[in-house]
Amino acid sequence: QVQLVESGGGLVQAGGSLRLSCAASGRTFSHYAMGWFRQAPGKEREFVAAISWTGGSTSYADSSVKGRFTISRDNAKNTVYLQMNSLKPEDTAVYYCGAGSSVTTISRVTYYWGQGTQVTVSS
Repeated sequence: QVQLVESGGGLVQAGGSLRLSCAASGRTFSHYAMGWFRQAPGKEREFVAAISWTGGSTSYADSSVKGRFTISRDNAKNTVYLQMNSLKPEDTAVYYCGAGSSVTTISRVTYYWGQGTQVTVSS
């Protein structure tokens, strides 16, 4: 079992930045690929970014976040981060972190979820 707790969300103006953190406890964090997902009001949860257990491989959803968002992890701190720059109102959502087996499969198969943190971007 892995417990995930997100933090760092909040209200920010368009063009601003936020860094989300996801702290893990329980089974060995470094054995899992980690990902960030988001769910906007009235929409399904969508994949944002993922990082391999070594940190050597990353994946991003598409051009809507690539170049603005950066995923990273610190296995010594059992924490994964999402640095979000140049935020837009359409980035408004609840952001979740998840744990899975690999960067290529985590968007389809996620073993563990956090409870989410709200990000609101005002125009």
